[in-house]
Amino acid sequence: MEKRIIRTPRTRRQLPVLNTWVIFGALIIACVLSTSTLILLWLSRLSGAPKSQSTAILQIIPAVTLTATGGPSAAETTPGSEQNPPTPPPGVISAGAYVQVIGTGGDGLRMRDQPGLNSAIRLVASEAEVFKVDEGPVEADGYTWFRLVGPFDETRQGWAVVNFLSVVQNP
Repeated sequence: MEKRIIRTPRTRRQLPVLNTWVIFGALIIACVLSTSTLILLWLSRLSGAPKSQSTAILQIIPAVTLTATGGPSAAETTPGSEQNPPTPPPGVISAGAYVQVIGTGGDGLRMRDQPGLNSAIRLVASEAEVFKVDEGPVEADGYTWFRLVGPFDETRQGWAVVNFLSVVQNP
């Protein structure tokens, strides 16, 4: 018996996807990218980039509230009450002057449609809010009233008691 050797065609050997050269190339690229990132960060610090961020200034303005009751507020009590600041001397407040709401104890000043405690309330002006005097003085219910208009919002207007107003310069 004779031995016969049967030869089969050689199959090509497939290379593995992750061979040594692919891994080595990926490591080189990662090193180059990391190094260039660090160099760019270092250069940005040397170039005089701002070291701190600026802070925004925010001024909070309290919301205006309107109370449903029609009675006098703390800023509109009967004449001679201890809560009322004294009436300013005559002639101090006049049309065209700017006034600031004061002495309400944080309750605000009710501004009305017409002079008088029984008139409808249009809005409540916040403590320290500034208005321009439009009309007045008018005497009603034992108080002196002036019609005030907001310098930046003309919809904020109404009649207010002089006892809670102070003249201001250059609002």
